[in-house]
Amino acid sequence: PIGFILYEAFRRTTTSAATRDPVTQQFVKHTTTSFSGSNISQSLKGIYLTSLWTSVKLSMIVAVLGAVLGMMLAAAVVNSSSTALRQIITSAAAVTANFGGIPLAFLFIATLDANSGIATTFLQDHFHLSVQDDLHLQLPELSGLSLVYLYFLVPLMVLVMTPALEGLKPQWGEAAENLGASRLSYWRLVAAPVLLPSFLGALLLLFCSSFSAFATAYAINSSFPLVTIRIDAVLSGNVLSGQENLGAALALDMIVIVLPLTVIY
Repeated sequence: PIGFILYEAFRRTTTSAATRDPVTQQFVKHTTTSFSGSNISQSLKGIYLTSLWTSVKLSMIVAVLGAVLGMMLAAAVVNSSSTALRQIITSAAAVTANFGGIPLAFLFIATLDANSGIATTFLQDHFHLSVQDDLHLQLPELSGLSLVYLYFLVPLMVLVMTPALEGLKPQWGEAAENLGASRLSYWRLVAAPVLLPSFLGALLLLFCSSFSAFATAYAINSSFPLVTIRIDAVLSGNVLSGQENLGAALALDMIVIVLPLTVIY
């Protein structure tokens, strides 16, 4: 697939003006194929560059928030003495981490839509609280999409970090305490270095998951400047003549961003 994307990203098809065939007397168009960096250059201009940057910014925001919130929830689950509670949280995380696309978009539209959302109407009628004006939460904008993405990223973080937290041996905490370390010192000098690789790996996983998400954002706001939505527009034929392979160039831009993160991981 990467080879195919590389080939299409640098391929450019040019169609000449129609000429009359001397035999059939019909007008025909001739196409020529060349290879250049024009598609890549076009993908880094205008709305395409804006969409790429917006996707990166959104992914960074939700990755950091999802990692922190998910880490806290995973720590609470691991340290809980209730087995039933741990099973409930783990099962719920497994379901919601794989819940996305059109159903997730419908869930949030029905709940937080500016005009007819259940939660929006309830807060306005009972507390005179506007989701848009008072909470500055607009579902089709960056703030709303961040909340939607966190719905499946936080559970994903819980699933990834729970085994790592369970790998912390109680003997380490007891040894640190016997040596005079406080609880904060234990987490800073013992637990944190052990958990850091898993945490950073999960952070990169959350970034890549949100960076490649498409269906949920498209269902909420099909005109929002995300690179995945731009690729869909290109594949739907919404481009100028000679830019048919612009979608492959945008996909290559995404690979260039994700590949270093994969190497780091």
